[in-house]
Amino acid sequence: MVRKAFVMEVFPHCHAEYQRRHSPIWPELAETLKAHGAHHYAIYLDVERSLLFASVEIESEARWQAVAETDVCQRWWASMRELMVCNADNSPVSHELKPVFWLE
Repeated sequence: MVRKAFVMEVFPHCHAEYQRRHSPIWPELAETLKAHGAHHYAIYLDVERSLLFASVEIESEARWQAVAETDVCQRWWASMRELMVCNADNSPVSHELKPVFWLE
């Protein structure tokens, strides 16, 4: 299992809407993530800095990257673009974090 962590940015006035849209996420998106080997996916909001911290365990990088090509992921990104900092393809701008410590 590969552990990943990354940060994204949500617009300050969109915190409540971002949480509402994730409570819950679309069932089809949850199924797609699981089908592509994602486990224990969590997103946390740093309210003061409007940063999202995400962590996920994945079975492989290739399967994780393939999620981006799915129709449901593309639709999700399009629906979220008004709430957060995004790339030209609507994917959220994210910065991967380097692992430093893990306690089992």
